[in-house]
Amino acid sequence: MTSERVNAIFGADCSGVTTAIANNVAVPNGVPMISPSATSPALTTINDNGFFFRTAPSDARQGEVLANVVKQRGIGEIAVTYTNNDYGKGLADSFSNAFKAIGGKVPIVAAHEDGKGDYSAEVGALAASGAKEVAVLGYVDQGGRGIIRSSLDTGAFSRFVFGDGMVGQSLIDNFGKDLEGSFGTLPGSDSPGATKFNEMAKAAGIDPSGPYRGESYDAAALLVLAMQAAKSADRAAIQAKIMSVANAPGEKILPGELGKALKILADGGEVDYQGATDVELTDVGEAAGSYKELEVKAGKFALIKVH
Repeated sequence: MTSERVNAIFGADCSGVTTAIANNVAVPNGVPMISPSATSPALTTINDNGFFFRTAPSDARQGEVLANVVKQRGIGEIAVTYTNNDYGKGLADSFSNAFKAIGGKVPIVAAHEDGKGDYSAEVGALAASGAKEVAVLGYVDQGGRGIIRSSLDTGAFSRFVFGDGMVGQSLIDNFGKDLEGSFGTLPGSDSPGATKFNEMAKAAGIDPSGPYRGESYDAAALLVLAMQAAKSADRAAIQAKIMSVANAPGEKILPGELGKALKILADGGEVDYQGATDVELTDVGEAAGSYKELEVKAGKFALIKVH
C-alpha cells in the first residue's frame, strides 16, 4: 500500500473483506476508499477517521424496506435463512426486527454455510417452523441457490423472498419458471440518472441490471471528481473533497457527463454528482439509498416500484 503509493481504493466488495481492508490497510495509511457493494450496518459506525465511504446503502435500510414489501403483499409469517457472514447476519437482523415491529412473525432465523453440496437439513428446519414463506438472504451462486434447489426438490417452499445478494440472471438461468412470483429488493432507482446509465451500459454491451453496477460506476466517478476538485492525487486531499462533489451545492451531474464535471471543477466551480444511483452521502459518508422492488415475471426480474 505505502510502497506502491496507492492514492485511493475503489472497493472493496463484500462487507467482511471491506471491514478488514478499512481497519488494517486503508485507515491506518490514510487512504480513502469507496465501496460500491459493502452493505453491513456495522460499517456505519466503523472508526474510519472519515476515510471510508460507500455508494451502497446500509442493510439496515434494506431490511426495513424488504419487511414492508413482504407485509404489503399480505405475508404475516416468514422463515429466514441467511449466509453466515457479516452481510447475511446484518441483513437478517435488520429484516427480522423490522418485520416483527410491523406485526409480522418470524418463527425461525437460521444461518446457512456457503459451499455445501446438500442443504436438505437447513430446509427441513425452516419448513418445520411452520412458516409457508421463506426469505433467502444469501448469495445467488452460493448457499442461497442451494437452499432454493432443496426447497423446490422437497416441495418445502414454492415462493421465495430475496435480499439483494440473490438477485441475478444466473438464478433465472438455474430455476426458470419455478421462480415465478418470487420477489425481493435491490439498491437502485428509476431516476433520470439511472435511465441514462442503463442506456449507456446497454450501448456498451453491458447488462445494467446486475447487482451494484450503477453503484460501481458512481464510486469510481466520485474518486475521479474528488481528485479534480482537490487538484491533487494526495490521499488526504482526495478524502477531503469526496463529500463536496457527491452532495449539493453544485451543478447536477449524470452518467456520461464526467467530462463536463471535470471542466467545471477545473474552472473552480462546484458539482453535485447524481450519477446512476441518485448519489447523496450521509454525514458518515454512505449512500442514503433507494431500493427497487423486483418480482420474477415471465423469466426475468421485473421492476414493480421504487421505495
